[in-house]
Amino acid sequence: MKSRHNKPRQTAARALVRIIDKGQTLDRALEAIDPSANKALIQEMLYGVLRWYHRLHALTEALLKQGLKKRDRDVYMLLLVGLYELLYMDNEQYAVVNETVSAANTLGKSWAKGLLNACLRRAQREHEALQKNLDQNDASHYSHPDWFIDLVRNQYPHHWQRVLQANNERPPMHLRVNTRTTTRADYLALLAENGMGAHALDSSTTAIALATPMPVDKLPAFDRGGVSVQDGAAQLAAELLDVRPGDRVLDACAAPGGKAGHLLERHPEMGQLVLVERSPGRSEHIVENFRRLGVDAVIKIADAACPQDWWDGRLFQRILLDAPCSATGVIRRHPDIKLHRTLQHIAEATRLQRKILRALWPLLEPGGKLLYVTCSILSAENQEQIAAFLGERTDATDLALDLDWAQQRCPGVQILPGTKGLDGFYYACLQKN
Repeated sequence: MKSRHNKPRQTAARALVRIIDKGQTLDRALEAIDPSANKALIQEMLYGVLRWYHRLHALTEALLKQGLKKRDRDVYMLLLVGLYELLYMDNEQYAVVNETVSAANTLGKSWAKGLLNACLRRAQREHEALQKNLDQNDASHYSHPDWFIDLVRNQYPHHWQRVLQANNERPPMHLRVNTRTTTRADYLALLAENGMGAHALDSSTTAIALATPMPVDKLPAFDRGGVSVQDGAAQLAAELLDVRPGDRVLDACAAPGGKAGHLLERHPEMGQLVLVERSPGRSEHIVENFRRLGVDAVIKIADAACPQDWWDGRLFQRILLDAPCSATGVIRRHPDIKLHRTLQHIAEATRLQRKILRALWPLLEPGGKLLYVTCSILSAENQEQIAAFLGERTDATDLALDLDWAQQRCPGVQILPGTKGLDGFYYACLQKN
């Protein structure tokens, strides 16, 4: 290997094969990267290619005279990486071409050097005409799959373009201030003392947006639980659940424990918090977060949809159901969602949501409240799901939520990606009569 820059491109190309062709998540792919590698550059390449995959794919199809064989998918991914660098990264273009071409050697595909060189140089030479052609098609123009564009356009006829654009933006880094240890104003002052720009978000009383994302170990008081990383929209859960002193609270589908941690910070006077999480591995993240925050709760590794396996028979005054969903409201943080989700996945998610909702409702005492939450923007998982439940239950009432800046969906409210700088979330609050 002649250049120290080749390895990141090889690593990124092979990771993209696992993500795009084999269905591995972006998070898992990043975890598998050798710590000694240039992880920041590799992460930029992976996020960028996945964010703009549908546009880069269409461009690649226009550049290649014939398709590559299945065994050469790593070469195809390397071409995507090179095109992303050319179009979206502030690197010297001659260096991008040279390093991408040279990286074919590290893949053991030296025969592909001429192909890569020809495609990248044509992309430079015919840039304006190629880009104009890409904008003639919605999938390549907005870099989303057609089925998703159709859904968003039908459900949000006045906002669909903004939603798609927001999904392709780099996400901000939001923090949640632990009000048991400090105030938001004091923490903002602490950030300023350390030369870190930030401002308060008006969507939540605990939310802060950093001017520039940074590693968590650089954040003042992070290791002592003074602050956590959590999008401002997710922070609304602890406020909207309306926990009272002495309440017994259930957090279903609780991992990684961000909302539960916020509940414990905000409501130290609650009676008991019970967390249910099906995945043992994800449950470990709850324990880690609680240890850092210095809080504790009852954690049950079980299926929330099967309370007969874990419920002790005592009713809850509050239930937080952070329902498994398509996560289509957080695509800007997880761009691989655009490649991994299908209409079948949406149908499966709605069936699971319905099952969990029906299973947990009997655990709520009369007069109690259940807060239904998803990080989805699709109506089938949100207002249609809650409307169907209300239609079959005579003991459930939809409560209005005081979020006049969000879209009123009746039932519930929908926050679209990018609104007030937030992720896309849906909230509905149901009271048992």
